[in-house]
Amino acid sequence: MLMDRWKYYAITHRNHVFCNPMSSEKFDELVGLLPLERGGRVLDVACGKAEFLARIASRHGTSGLGIDIAPAEVEAARAKIVALDLEGEIAIVEGDGAAVTIEPHSFDLAMCIGATWVWQGYAGTIDALKEAVVPGGLIAIGEPFKRHDPHPDFVAADPDFVPSLVTHAENVEIAQQHGLTLLYAIVGNPDDWDRYEGLQTLAAEQYVRDNPDDPDAEELTSLRREYDAVHMKWARDTLGWAIYLFRAP
Repeated sequence: MLMDRWKYYAITHRNHVFCNPMSSEKFDELVGLLPLERGGRVLDVACGKAEFLARIASRHGTSGLGIDIAPAEVEAARAKIVALDLEGEIAIVEGDGAAVTIEPHSFDLAMCIGATWVWQGYAGTIDALKEAVVPGGLIAIGEPFKRHDPHPDFVAADPDFVPSLVTHAENVEIAQQHGLTLLYAIVGNPDDWDRYEGLQTLAAEQYVRDNPDDPDAEELTSLRREYDAVHMKWARDTLGWAIYLFRAP
């Protein structure tokens, strides 16, 4: 990718409420199930537009810290917090989640939903979030999994990502090997993936139509059409996505 990564992300995710392949209804289900006490503290690394943090705070009376590296997401998150009158409860920090200083064992729930690359993968994310929560605290991680072995052409199309996929059960087993106890797992459907990818394409095509002189317009169009083709040919039937809720030791 030659264009700025976060510009691409800002354009393609401008219509998303949650920037991952899970429906709003499923997020609400998970929010309602969280065993949190009023006054608890919540950390969300790669918080996006802070929608999850805000819904948790509104439902459970929690405070929180959201961290995101994407400038447009941070701007949207801060605007949301102001609009919901949550400035005294939720702080938003712009930066690399792995580089921001987080007081150890100071959160009742620590989350990383769909961005385990922050700590170089799923296992590293588990270890980092364990360090952030109080003993017996909650950890929520959003992570893809493979429904079956990927087609060789899918592997060739994304060799840095596809070979690293494990199954849904293996995601749970890895967490258990790191000392976590599974409390709940909520899984996205193919239509959740379709919505996630489709909103990106819609936003990109609309942006290019409205901004034909943008020097990144040609690359933006090419990237989105390429990603669409990969999604429809292989990813839609291969990839699953889940949010796993664990209890730390």
